[in-house]
Amino acid sequence: MDREVKEADVAEEASHWNRSAGQAWVETQDLMDGILKPMEELLVEAVPAGGRVLDVGCGTGATTVAVARRSDCTGIDISEPMVEAARARAERAGVAARFVRADAEDHAFEPGSFDTVMSRFGVMFFGDPVRAFANLRRATRDEGALRLVVWRGEEENPFMTTAERAAAPLVPDIPERKPDAPGQFAFADAGRVRGILEDGGWGGVDVRPVDVECVMPEKDLVTYITRFGPLGLVMDEVPEAAREEVVGTVRAAFDPYVHGGEVRFTAALWMIAARAS
Repeated sequence: MDREVKEADVAEEASHWNRSAGQAWVETQDLMDGILKPMEELLVEAVPAGGRVLDVGCGTGATTVAVARRSDCTGIDISEPMVEAARARAERAGVAARFVRADAEDHAFEPGSFDTVMSRFGVMFFGDPVRAFANLRRATRDEGALRLVVWRGEEENPFMTTAERAAAPLVPDIPERKPDAPGQFAFADAGRVRGILEDGGWGGVDVRPVDVECVMPEKDLVTYITRFGPLGLVMDEVPEAAREEVVGTVRAAFDPYVHGGEVRFTAALWMIAARAS
């Protein structure tokens, strides 16, 4: 990828996580916690108990707080509104988790200061993933653990692209997903992921497919599809006169996933484990 284009993609990612995307996660925290609870449980179960843990891309802090109940845990995220929400969550829970607002790709961690690095959907947004994982390797003690949950490809996760596909004829300016650019499906290729981790100083890389059944209340579906993903990024720009048609068209496209008062879908994921070699 051209360096200037790459840097523009990274700057755009940072900007939207500190504005609309980050704010959407904060304002719908309970909804997203419910949807992603199965992934949280997978990750927490995979992380060795005890020691010092770094949660990369911690968001509003659900995974950080969960692990902090049994380990010394620090969360790091580029989004100021999400980090503020994470700190508030930890305070409400009475958990001594710490949070840093920074980019894990180049943050000056103390060398060897963590026993485990973990992430639930937080590592797919690095501009230079090899550089990022090399930085995380330096922050981890020798033989320390890496545990990640990331998305597989968009073709295996049709629920995640339903909104943008349905809205495309009505909303021409929906941002295009770029292969290998920072984004939800940047780690779809298992071979590429192995290469990134090995080049970043991690060994014993294990990439396993996992399918997780997810559920959300049907009453929250319109909120979800108009706040998240590429459509969510441009929904505020849709003229009021056209908004009802867009929402109606997109909502109808989700009918196959609606079962009474619930929306159900399968999340196709990679569970990744490695060690600091």
